[in-house]
Amino acid sequence: MATLIFVINIVVITLYTIRMILTMKGYRYIAAAVSIAEVVIYIIGLGLVLANIDQVQNVAAYALGYGTGVIIGMKVEEKLALGYTMVNVITADAHTYLPAQLRQRGYGVTDWQANGLNGNRQAMQILTPRKNELKLYQLIKELDPKAFIISYEPKEIFGGFWTKSIRQQKAA
Repeated sequence: MATLIFVINIVVITLYTIRMILTMKGYRYIAAAVSIAEVVIYIIGLGLVLANIDQVQNVAAYALGYGTGVIIGMKVEEKLALGYTMVNVITADAHTYLPAQLRQRGYGVTDWQANGLNGNRQAMQILTPRKNELKLYQLIKELDPKAFIISYEPKEIFGGFWTKSIRQQKAA
């Protein structure tokens, strides 16, 4: 019984984590479908625990399944890599032509000259799907090991050449 409760709670919390991420990313219909499965499985698991509440191993299995489900849900989300990342890059050498090298590899780059504490800099913004984020970091470090990199996840994206494909993906 404890093993079943453990597995059920892993599944429930993994689905819960995925549903929350889908909701935050704007995939409302997929999130709603996931929530239906989540609730059905949750009720079954909770019913098993409550029917056997006098057995401490069932409560422990429920708690351990919860924690394990959070970890697995996060791992699944990393693999799904939904959404986009905005990467800001500042390079000390304004003559490295890093923006051109990144564009040649298919990245959309907006760049400009900037001034830092120690002189001129090349600043860039690069929007990339999250699934390509690590690959982009590796490429930037390969082309300019001293590049300063900051990234964040944009909440909304309007305009630019990415907008049309982003809207089509969210509609699905």
